[in-house]
Amino acid sequence: MSTPTQQFHFNGQITSLHIEHLKQYGIIHFKQFISYHTVKEFLYEIYQVEQHLLNKGIQQVNGIPLKFGYNVDGAPLIQRIAFASLFSSTLSNFLKSDQVQELTKLLTPYEGRIGELEKDGLVVNHYLNTSDSSFTRLGWHTDSPRDLFLGSRIKPMLNVGLHLDDCPQSNGGLRVLPGTHNKGFFTLFFKKKYFIDHEPDQNEVGLDIQAGDLTIHDGRLWHRVQQSPYIGEKSRRRVMYIPVITGAYQPKTADSKTPLYHRLASLVFKKQAKKKVPQYEPQLNPTI
Repeated sequence: MSTPTQQFHFNGQITSLHIEHLKQYGIIHFKQFISYHTVKEFLYEIYQVEQHLLNKGIQQVNGIPLKFGYNVDGAPLIQRIAFASLFSSTLSNFLKSDQVQELTKLLTPYEGRIGELEKDGLVVNHYLNTSDSSFTRLGWHTDSPRDLFLGSRIKPMLNVGLHLDDCPQSNGGLRVLPGTHNKGFFTLFFKKKYFIDHEPDQNEVGLDIQAGDLTIHDGRLWHRVQQSPYIGEKSRRRVMYIPVITGAYQPKTADSKTPLYHRLASLVFKKQAKKKVPQYEPQLNPTI
């Protein structure tokens, strides 16, 4: 009998077993989806993207605000980057790879796609506990209500997390409430206080994650990110999130307005930047 924390190995194909596990629990965990060498390559690419954004003074991309903090050495740090693949051919090509495209089959019978230019695009979250960090955890939430803020009904979607650091449960990280993705409207909207509630739940489960692992959760699943008990380097956790979505194609551009859910989030997270800069419209695969 399977459990929510059962681990799978991805052999290039999504199977009926994977689909049924995700339908039952709302989450699936693939071990070593990418190699350690690829992890290091992606970390380098993300660093280059981050430096590009910092050097240009960019504070939002396609209407999505970036979240800023400071590294352990006091250097500026971007703790949430939206549309990261638009600044890196390596990351963009990864999203287009057969390996990633195969994941859309998890939405069967719906026809899914990788939302590189939609919603928040490829998101890089960088959790780090320092005295100047404002992004150390994330309260209970689901991802699906974003559709309502964008003026459409809730559609099937998956959030695919590629983990770039080791993160055993003892170091905080992802916590989920298995099965809450198919409990109806009331559970979806009122089970927890969105982003405000950080309290552990007696029914939550955590995952023991290694760099290179992939976790996929249904957009309706309640989940949170628990703060690391450590300070400094040991608390560092970096995750790339890939949206797998359905419905009408709705790409974002530099003219896109900041969605309401991001404006509400600004009430929860501290704003590090005090002045706005003109939006920067990136080109796909630029030279950094």
